Amino acid sequence: MPELPDVEGFRRVLAEHAGARIRSVEVRDAGVLRGVSEGRLERELRGHRFDRPRRQGKWLIAPAEGPVLILHFGMTGSLSWHSAGEPEHRHDRVLWRLDGGELRFRDMRKLQGVRLARDERDAERLLADLGPDALDLSRSDLAGRLGGRRGRLKSALTDQSLIAGLGNLLADEICWLARINPLRQVRDLDEDDIGTLHRAMRRVLRESIKAERVPPRRTWLTGARDDPAGRCPRCGTPLSRRRVSGRTTVWCGHCQPS
Repeated sequence: MPELPDVEGFRRVLAEHAGARIRSVEVRDAGVLRGVSEGRLERELRGHRFDRPRRQGKWLIAPAEGPVLILHFGMTGSLSWHSAGEPEHRHDRVLWRLDGGELRFRDMRKLQGVRLARDERDAERLLADLGPDALDLSRSDLAGRLGGRRGRLKSALTDQSLIAGLGNLLADEICWLARINPLRQVRDLDEDDIGTLHRAMRRVLRESIKAERVPPRRTWLTGARDDPAGRCPRCGTPLSRRRVSGRTTVWCGHCQPS
């Protein structure tokens, strides 16, 4: 599933072509359109130029001289640049043709997709329920957002209305690096825990952004979590697994005691 680092990679792809004129928009599958028709998407973007795009968590926001394109990549989405005439993939859903090539929104499962806001104010309205981008959070911001919360830490970290951008892999990796059990109650975290959690979040995000994904390194939890017999890369203890808020949660019972 694309998380904050993946979306930052997609943002950089689009940023490389900011300023290029949109010659046409072709919708191969309207099943990815959310609240906008094929005709309106083409009509309002054709002839415009993308301004510098930005990221808010798992959302990519691309102003285009008035209208604002908003992309969410669900579980299997991506945005990539292709030269003109390059064969299309069967899961390419929307194509924006620019001078010299085209941007392609590709998505197998079509769980989210493409939105179009009338302007920046409309974009803010569409994203009003979204929390701040995880990489923008200071230690005090994180403490304020977690303060008074009920429930398990894993659920809080992956709540997009609280913190935008952290998905299943990132949340588990952050907790593992911080040596904090993801099943702990948020109200039980003290100031030291919050500080450790914030440092771990910054480190994991920065390293993942470099890789444009949560990297499956042997020294990271991600390098072992998909192995049914996986062991902690730090101490060798067999990893524990449990469903939390519908997500498979992985941790080390030794390094992250409850």
